[in-house]
Amino acid sequence: MDANLRLWRAEGQSFLQRFLLWADALDPLLLLTSSNEIKRTRLLIETNEKTLSEPKQNNQTRQAFLLSLSSVHPDTEKIIPVMFRPPAFLPITLPLVIVSSAQHRAKHSFFSQFVFHTYTTAFTLVNGNGTPKAQEYSVHQKQILLGLGAISYSACVGALPLMFVNRYALKSSLMQLVVRKLLPAPLFGVTSAFTVAMVRSPEFDNGIEVMDRHGKVIGVSKKAGEKAVMETALSRAVLFGTTFFLPEVLMYCVQRARLVKNPRGLSPVRMFVIMSVLAGMLPVSFSMFPQCGEIKRADLEPEILASTEETEFFYNRGI
Repeated sequence: MDANLRLWRAEGQSFLQRFLLWADALDPLLLLTSSNEIKRTRLLIETNEKTLSEPKQNNQTRQAFLLSLSSVHPDTEKIIPVMFRPPAFLPITLPLVIVSSAQHRAKHSFFSQFVFHTYTTAFTLVNGNGTPKAQEYSVHQKQILLGLGAISYSACVGALPLMFVNRYALKSSLMQLVVRKLLPAPLFGVTSAFTVAMVRSPEFDNGIEVMDRHGKVIGVSKKAGEKAVMETALSRAVLFGTTFFLPEVLMYCVQRARLVKNPRGLSPVRMFVIMSVLAGMLPVSFSMFPQCGEIKRADLEPEILASTEETEFFYNRGI
């Protein structure tokens, strides 16, 4: 079992534990660390015999684990490209969320959402749970094609309400409220979950590796793959659904209370609110489900159960 998964299994059993770990691991300053330093950090972790308890006792080892969590893929043990590491998710998605939420023309909305879904889908692909056949060209090609299709479809669905309103000149206050304020949140939530499910769909077909409590791989399970993808898709829906919904509610309260006297001041306040909500929801969504997921014996395929007497099985959920 990879060192990252051992840490998640030891210190990520509760939501609060996972939240605190992610809050530290999502520090953007970790992106400044060089590849050589990351490799030295991994060597320190791998040679440390107390990997399960040391992070709580030794600050240097804990910092090493945080750097490993934020930079190294637990399946391949390779260093993740800088743009797709977890600490880069907030700085890159924040301007995309702000631009996507402020568009009032269908074609501009389509373009901004296309860019938004392109990045989030690529992030999902890079940080997804690798399948046993992931080295095959056909699997990578399938994931890319499915990802492109999901991105295009999601951008069209997101821009469709604005296209409908502008085409038929529906300018009633109720229609404007629904299309511009209420509809984006569920649409972004659903389409974000959809892109996750599509780009990681090979995990349904090929399955993912499951391990026993000692970290030994005992088989490949499609049911574990389905569970991992569904959990990640749900967490992504909660992340962006809340990020697009809560700022609208808060800005409505700000305007009703007239806390900002100058109308020009609403734009920077809106940006600050979106940034605060996204920054708060990111560790929450990543922490909704264990990173080192557990699946019951009764939920696994018979061919796996025939080869072991273990009752606890674990897998990498991915991000």
